[in-house]
Amino acid sequence: MVALAALNFFLADARDGLGPFLDGYLATQGWSPFTLGMIATFGGILGMISTPLFGALVDASAYKRSLIAIPVVLVTAAALWTLASPSGVAVFGGQATTAIVGAVIGPALIGLTLGLVGEAAFPGQVSRNEFWNHVGNVFSLACVYGATVVFGLSGVIGLMVLTAIGALVAIACIDPQKIDHKVARGLAHDDGAPGPSGYSVLVSTPGLVFLALILLVFHFGNAPISRLISQDFSLQLGTPFRTTAITTGVSQLAMIVMAVAAPFLIRRFGLSSVFFVALAALPIRGAIAGSFDSFAVIYPVQILDGIGAGLIGIATPIAAERILAGTGRFNAGLAAVMTVQGIGASLSNVVAGWLTAEGGYALAYWVHGGVAVLALVMFVVWRGSVAPHRDQVGAPSRPLARQ
Repeated sequence: MVALAALNFFLADARDGLGPFLDGYLATQGWSPFTLGMIATFGGILGMISTPLFGALVDASAYKRSLIAIPVVLVTAAALWTLASPSGVAVFGGQATTAIVGAVIGPALIGLTLGLVGEAAFPGQVSRNEFWNHVGNVFSLACVYGATVVFGLSGVIGLMVLTAIGALVAIACIDPQKIDHKVARGLAHDDGAPGPSGYSVLVSTPGLVFLALILLVFHFGNAPISRLISQDFSLQLGTPFRTTAITTGVSQLAMIVMAVAAPFLIRRFGLSSVFFVALAALPIRGAIAGSFDSFAVIYPVQILDGIGAGLIGIATPIAAERILAGTGRFNAGLAAVMTVQGIGASLSNVVAGWLTAEGGYALAYWVHGGVAVLALVMFVVWRGSVAPHRDQVGAPSRPLARQ
């Protein structure tokens, strides 16, 4: 799976355009926290609307490689447009493009992975995907730091083009004949019956509903904190790309550790325990960020981001795959979960911008970290009502395949 590893490595930079650098860059261009929150919410809403449609498209399509390649080209073009002209039209237009076409990359990559490796090897492969994605992020962030020191903004532009080309080459190296499209949609054991729609699967599956609601609250609390830290210290230090590279790089290094550790943790302690640790990291993160204002605070805060978001990113598709096995609507169902969590992430950005405008960054950190306590309470209470022999959200325990 060298090509799949390479794809995840290059997608770390190519799938999100400017990604975490957008807020720091625009903050130094005079954009206010509230306006930046509006931009993030605008993009989140567009992505939220697009994701379930693209999840269904991935289920139905035999062209999963193209569903990754085309968005990579469009997202890169949108980011270059924003850098060339950081005006209202370019920023909102670029973010709209990134949100809409970028929404297909996640479901397509997950579906492609499941179709290539099968359900038994899927949990381990998800962890490996995340590992290479975070390694790619760290490598990209280091390159951005160095490129801005030597070449300035033109170095960032060159790196974006190179990573997009790398992703396209990796996609071309994946043999389409090795993709089992029935397995990719969650029909490893096809009985010939048509599967229900993604929305009906979500509504009719209690485990999936609770997973979606818990993630909605989690992402409402978690989504804006890294953005706010990037804005805060970019303004203080006046170096948006280098500052964001450091703050994001710390969390990505922690995510690499989580990607390596996650298969062992899930096998040893169960998926529920991994979810608990991930959810518990965020309230602590918010409290630390809200209590200190020196640059050194980014290290514990971003390490906790790597633990929480890193484990959630691995555990969520594994839980969804177990819940939806046999429905034939894995990608649509997972996309529906991503849509619900996207509601929380989208709304949080404008709320965080308002809180920052009213009471400063510390107030926003405390409020969003406090909201995350609710996600943890929901999980603990709900898990207490599930039979002891069930290992994770609404689905019978099934051991991870040992790789």
